Amino acid sequence: MVRSLWTGAAGMMGQQSNIDTISNNLANVNTSGYKKVRTDFEDLLYQTIKIAGSPATEDTVVPVGIQMGHGVKVAATQRMFSQGALQATDNVTDLAIAGEGFFRIQMYDGSPAYTRDGAFKVDANGRLVTSNGYWVLPDIVMPENFLPQTITVSQDGRVSVKIPDEDEPVEVGQIELYRFPNPVGLTAVGENLFKESAASGNVVVGRPGYEGMGQVQQKFLEMSNVSVVKEMVDLIVAQRAYEFNSRTIQTSDNMLGTATGLKR
Repeated sequence: MVRSLWTGAAGMMGQQSNIDTISNNLANVNTSGYKKVRTDFEDLLYQTIKIAGSPATEDTVVPVGIQMGHGVKVAATQRMFSQGALQATDNVTDLAIAGEGFFRIQMYDGSPAYTRDGAFKVDANGRLVTSNGYWVLPDIVMPENFLPQTITVSQDGRVSVKIPDEDEPVEVGQIELYRFPNPVGLTAVGENLFKESAASGNVVVGRPGYEGMGQVQQKFLEMSNVSVVKEMVDLIVAQRAYEFNSRTIQTSDNMLGTATGLKR
């Protein structure tokens, strides 16, 4: 009976973690480039009371053993990098990736980070930056007196802009994409950013539309890949599982109460 108390508590803690993950997915349902997270579980250690295959008599063995489980724990929180829907914005600096790859940005400490959020801006120096002012790499700087609404980004990442008194657009840079052998191993650091880790593998650099990289879509943003309907169903299932585990604790407590009251 004591084991069932701890087993039920482990189940409640596991489902609490599951609900925490689901709530974070729902909170980011409108976050550009957000990738949903799934909670994976695994069972805990088992106490072996009788070993299967141990001798029962001189001529027979025990066909089935006895093992008692101790509950569940969170094994991993896996990020799902499926493609999100593309939403038209009519903003010339909004970019979306249709397919594989990440944009690369430079953080304030000089370290690189990666994102699927292409809601870029042009700062006071004409540099292409994120909403938080991080530089987009490779560095793309607009020339002086450029016409902001004439910024054009091709599907293969070439950035061009028109300048007054010039008949032809001027190419100012090339957007590159980056991918990883194991993107789920990337470390999320907030602000729609990921950092490379030992689990993600070495980064692969490529030009959009080539060598397995996705294409760049101008005037679009990739929305979150969170499905509200599925998350709500998962939330209901997690809530019911939480209630079931709490019920096992209540039942075990009642059984303990019955046992302690036998001598009365």
